[in-house]
Amino acid sequence: MIRCIATDMDGTLLNSMQEIPEENKQAILKAQAQGVEVVVATGRSYQEAVYVLNAAGLSCPVIGVNGAEVRSIEGEVISANPIPKPLAREAAARLNANDVYFEIYTNQGAFTIDANKAVSTLVDIVMSANPEADRGEITHAAGARVRDGLIHMVEDYEQLFANEDMMIYKILVFSFEDGKLERARESLTDLDELEVTKSGAENIEINHKNAQKGIALEAFTKSKGIDLADTMAIGDNFNDISMLEKAGRAVAMGNASFEIKALCDVITESNEESGVGKAILEVLQ
Repeated sequence: MIRCIATDMDGTLLNSMQEIPEENKQAILKAQAQGVEVVVATGRSYQEAVYVLNAAGLSCPVIGVNGAEVRSIEGEVISANPIPKPLAREAAARLNANDVYFEIYTNQGAFTIDANKAVSTLVDIVMSANPEADRGEITHAAGARVRDGLIHMVEDYEQLFANEDMMIYKILVFSFEDGKLERARESLTDLDELEVTKSGAENIEINHKNAQKGIALEAFTKSKGIDLADTMAIGDNFNDISMLEKAGRAVAMGNASFEIKALCDVITESNEESGVGKAILEVLQ
């Protein structure tokens, strides 16, 4: 019997418009009404995750920034696994040397040194995955990152590293040049405390090695007295692997890569076809 459901957001719970389809929403509400814990496990910051949940009228605990932070349904920080500041500073220096754009995710939200790039990069990613989508609509939706304060401007990332109240959770790197992205990844290989993964072909995500969705999900279920065998995880990309491997029932989205599908017990429909809602309804009593 499934007692906990963990779902990724981008490419999974959300459609190409970065919204939660009604079918997914109703399935989550039904699960919650039956006493099932539904937790969102995402690479997004807590602020970005809750923005989308609130828009859909949903409340869920959040495993955020790939497991670097876990928050209760009320928004209370339960646990955190930040990147030590000297290590984050060193990683940023190497990324700058490789001339790649990156954003920094913290306990106080996400930051960029180029607001236009923060929007245009997201638009390009969504359009590359959904070429039939309306670029104007996607641009407007992506612009909410800046308009609604989901990502903040900073002149220099050193301001974050020097701020004693700031915890560095993740460095998110974007590039549409495969060689450049791979060189950036290779430049970090000797930094053993870091975990480098991907949530799309155009990025790499850098977290502390203990900040993984699977580690966070295991801690979350334990705190709720739930066995991982009674947990279902739903995802579509490589930063979901750690939780898909730990969950008793692993579900791959129809839009997931072959490698992700091969790891999972079940393949549901795509994110454009409300695959999360279908996967949830399939296991409810």
